[in-house]
Amino acid sequence: MRRTLFGDDHESFRAAVRQFVDRELRPRQERFIQQRSIDRSVWLKAGEQGLLGLLVPEEYGGSGAGDYRFSAVWSEELARLSVAFASSFTIHSEVVAPYLVELTTPEQRERWLPRFCSGTLLSAIGMTEPAAGSDLAALRTTAVPDGSDWILTGSKTFITNGFGADLVVVAARTGPGQRAKGITLFAVETDMPGFERGRKLDKVGQHEADTAELFFSEVRVPAANVIGEVGRGFAHMMERLPQERLGAAVTNVAHAAQILAETIDYAKERRAFGQPVGSFQYNKFRLAELVTSVQVTQAFVDQCVAAHVVGELDAVDSAKAKWWSAQVQNDVIDACVQLHGGYGYMNEYRVARAWQDARVTKIWAGSNEIMKELIGRDLGL
Repeated sequence: MRRTLFGDDHESFRAAVRQFVDRELRPRQERFIQQRSIDRSVWLKAGEQGLLGLLVPEEYGGSGAGDYRFSAVWSEELARLSVAFASSFTIHSEVVAPYLVELTTPEQRERWLPRFCSGTLLSAIGMTEPAAGSDLAALRTTAVPDGSDWILTGSKTFITNGFGADLVVVAARTGPGQRAKGITLFAVETDMPGFERGRKLDKVGQHEADTAELFFSEVRVPAANVIGEVGRGFAHMMERLPQERLGAAVTNVAHAAQILAETIDYAKERRAFGQPVGSFQYNKFRLAELVTSVQVTQAFVDQCVAAHVVGELDAVDSAKAKWWSAQVQNDVIDACVQLHGGYGYMNEYRVARAWQDARVTKIWAGSNEIMKELIGRDLGL
């Protein structure tokens, strides 16, 4: 079915993104996997091409696209090579960007955004803690006032870009309120005394993306680095999570669609018992199911993107898109492994790596169970 979400400008942009992927990422992918990170030189190339500031106004060095569909194209093309690339780049360009554009003062925007767009300042977001994953209201990192500064103490874990980041948006408890009350966001620059990085975490998949633990030992953060309003950090996060979850859904379905297309090609070429494995009725029917599942999911996600472009996407529909796309992605890629047979279990085959990469999508950006809880509450249950 023909997609109607994108226009000519979006497809021209897609061609430029594909050139970037083919020139800067594909030839170096194996090295990035081995070193568990993407070279800073590649971030600088992305900045030069205007890929990091899609959501940033032109006056601060961004592209000022003003249309989330360009972000969706960026995410899709990265995911078609590796969902890890989509994870790393879009945490910076699509997840952190709204905090630095929408909640900051003019002075803060001047200070951070030009470097953010150029790739000389790499960012991450510090929400998740060892004892607080999807339950953001349970975070224990604290910041206490000291004159005009704040003293930040605590830790974060599973932080994408955490090992290489120059600036981390950190959520910390600043007030006496329980749960969601009394949380504030801080821009922690990683050269501040008391900030330490842990090791690059040894993940099951997504090895191109660096993921780390972060530690804050009485880090003195000036008031000039507070993002948004003191005490309203939880609300600020909730307001921006729908876009993060939509971005995850866009990535999930693009990743699944690419691996499925490659599997269909494999099923046409691989022969068993004298005929292509795809011609056996069970495999033919299974592939028909998988194609239908991906295309139906794509249609819903496209509708969510269209709603977001006009400011109508709500938290419940973004939760539906996030959990369903992650489930479909995992089901489809697991079936693709099965269709490859023993080769599907070999790391030299893309399908095996994709299978490992996909598993975390049912956990991050709010676990699938939390997404269902949000949807259930909206049903009045």
